[in-house]
Amino acid sequence: MAKKKNELWEWIKALVIAVVLAAVIRYFLFAPIVVDGLSMMPTLHDQDRMIVNKINYKVREPKRFDIIVFHAPEKKDYIKRVIGLPGDRIEYKNDTLYVNGKAYKEPYLDDYKKQVIDGPLTASFKLEETPVGQERVPDGELFVMGDNRRFSKDSRHIGTVPMDKVLGNTSVIYWPLNDIRKVK
Repeated sequence: MAKKKNELWEWIKALVIAVVLAAVIRYFLFAPIVVDGLSMMPTLHDQDRMIVNKINYKVREPKRFDIIVFHAPEKKDYIKRVIGLPGDRIEYKNDTLYVNGKAYKEPYLDDYKKQVIDGPLTASFKLEETPVGQERVPDGELFVMGDNRRFSKDSRHIGTVPMDKVLGNTSVIYWPLNDIRKVK
C-alpha cells in the first residue's frame, strides 16, 4: 500500500512540475498566437498559427522589418511589421518607403505590388500626416504597418506602438502543417 501511495505522490509531483514549467514558458518565454485577418497578406494568412518570442526584445532592440505582436488599443493583439524605429522620419512616396530620406526596398511586397493595377499598394504619406502627428517616431515607440497596405489597421490609423505594449516578435509559422516556415 505504501508503495502505491509513494508512486501516486511521484506522479502528482511530476504533473505539478510540468504544469508550472508550461506556465512559465508560455508567460515569460514563448506563446502561440493565431493570425486573425488579412492585414499581413501575402506574408501571413488568416488563421496561421505562430510562436511569439517574448524574450528576444529583452536582450536586443527591435529591428526594422521585424514582425511583432503587440497589444492594440482595441484590447486585441495585432501582428504587424516594424517600419519605423525611434527617431526615424517615415515617408511613403510613389509606393516607396523612405526612412530618414533614404529609399528602402521591401522585397516582401514585390509580388503584391505586381498584382495591384489601380494605383499604388501603399498610398503616399508623411509621418506627421498620421495620428503620430510628429516628424519623427517618438522615443520608446515603433511605427508599424501590415503588409496588406490597403487593408491594414496600423500606425497610419492608431499611431505608434509603445515598446511596453510589444509582446515580442514572431517569425515561425507552425500551423497549418503544409505552410510551416520561417517568415521574413
